[in-house]
Amino acid sequence: MTRYARITGTGSSLPPQRLTNADMVELLAPRGVETSDDWIVERTGIRARHFVADGVYASDLAVEACQRAMAAAQATPGDIDLIIVATSTPDMVFPSTATILQRKLGIAGCPAFDVQAVCTGFIYALTVADALIRSGTSRKALVVGTEIFSRLLDFNDRTTCVLFGDGAGAVVLEASDTPGILATDIHADGKHTGILCVPGHVSGGAILGDPLLKMDGQAVFKLAVGVLEDTARTTLTKAGKTTEDIDWLIPHQANIRIMHSTARKLKLPLDKVVVTVDQHGNTSAASIPLALDHAVRQGQVKKGDTLMLEGVGGGFTWGSVLLDF
Repeated sequence: MTRYARITGTGSSLPPQRLTNADMVELLAPRGVETSDDWIVERTGIRARHFVADGVYASDLAVEACQRAMAAAQATPGDIDLIIVATSTPDMVFPSTATILQRKLGIAGCPAFDVQAVCTGFIYALTVADALIRSGTSRKALVVGTEIFSRLLDFNDRTTCVLFGDGAGAVVLEASDTPGILATDIHADGKHTGILCVPGHVSGGAILGDPLLKMDGQAVFKLAVGVLEDTARTTLTKAGKTTEDIDWLIPHQANIRIMHSTARKLKLPLDKVVVTVDQHGNTSAASIPLALDHAVRQGQVKKGDTLMLEGVGGGFTWGSVLLDF
């Protein structure tokens, strides 16, 4: 019997503190950084984002998202035999945020590890979990994207500090005899490292380099639009499907112009695109599972729908997953 992997539950978590664009204008004004709601919305589609409080870590957001996903899947901590966390903002250098999450969820013994592919992290993690379930290594996995990008932002750079937010999204992925994940496609090209990065690191108890986010927005935009179309078409081909089979496109929530451009290239109507970037900003590896959970709980995505998930991120990384929900 062929073994497949299906998503059986989704969950998400957002910090209580919500900052609108007007709040960001007020926050940045004392620094002499000028921006406006119109400027941000026109260029990105973002209207609000969430920031964590001091003392809150990526694992804390992940706990709540996982608990909601497990409740939706009717799974207990004892059922989980694999945890993969996608994050660029881990709780500490080591151990992995996945093992910290494991402890907080009351799970012990199963493999738990982090995946670092920045905004494509959840796509990478889902691809790895799918392979482990298909191979028989795992039966029921937690796949999580969780990020605290507010701590990486340069609030003197208006081109980046208004773009990002904090949050977490999770799914329970479990073995099934009916197809769930139909095909996946992941890539990276390290020659583009410099266009989106946080080039600092810890050495001898001090930060070396610059620990704040740097981005060449125009270069990212140009690269993202091309690779998102390519990876989606590759995944469709692998699955023997066409764009007409897609009920919902759930892209990485970075910029509404990139999302709409991708949909047009795939000849998908814009009302088939799940959009949460307006309320969450760019939450990196958390953005796709956050958007998925939002769409499920709002009644947009329903059982039996075919979903195309896709993302791009620093590295440069990109990839996609086609699945039946």
